[in-house]
Amino acid sequence: MIVAEIKPIEEIAESIKNAKKVLVAGCGGCVTVCLSGGQKETDIMASALRMKMEVDGHPVKIETATYERQCDPEYVVRFKEHLKDVDVVVSMACGVGVQFMAENYPDIIFVPGQNTKFAGAAVEHGIWEERCMLCGECVLAKTGGVCPIIRCSKSLLNGPCGGSQNGVCEVSKDTPCGWQLIYDRLKGQGRLDMMTEVLPAKDWSKNRDGGPRKIVREDVRL
Repeated sequence: MIVAEIKPIEEIAESIKNAKKVLVAGCGGCVTVCLSGGQKETDIMASALRMKMEVDGHPVKIETATYERQCDPEYVVRFKEHLKDVDVVVSMACGVGVQFMAENYPDIIFVPGQNTKFAGAAVEHGIWEERCMLCGECVLAKTGGVCPIIRCSKSLLNGPCGGSQNGVCEVSKDTPCGWQLIYDRLKGQGRLDMMTEVLPAKDWSKNRDGGPRKIVREDVRL
């Protein structure tokens, strides 16, 4: 799940100060789950912006609309009916949704209402931790389902390093050693022999930083 957090209201207000009509667009996907961009948060953002703009002497007409996703044409097209006379859209989606909406409505100014942080999982209610770096070359089958790129502070593919003491990373006493986690998992599965396999250097050209990627999914036939 992509995790995001709401931007400071002052930053968003600065981006819409010259607008006459604004749409705050919510997303019913990941950002709804992480409690930052769903219908509730979208309505709160709109209300806060109305008050902020009024206080700043720049009153703006602000409306809201929320659909299931902003990264899918099927749902993006539904925003069209809400965009009449809109100068700026404050998208409460992740960075992917903001960009996809902007591509589909190029004549309208889009500003992000959130900072996209990482791909993570809920470790407990209201707390999310990063679990995937989107590196494009997954090695979880060889590491017991524990990602060494994210869980190891140094992203070592063959660890642990000398800084691991008593299962804790030298970076912080609150940070577990990623390779200790891998060791424990493989030991519990009776697969410690996997630790002897040397993983090759990662091909970082497949990483998210290597440029935009396009994946075409084909039917899988056995």
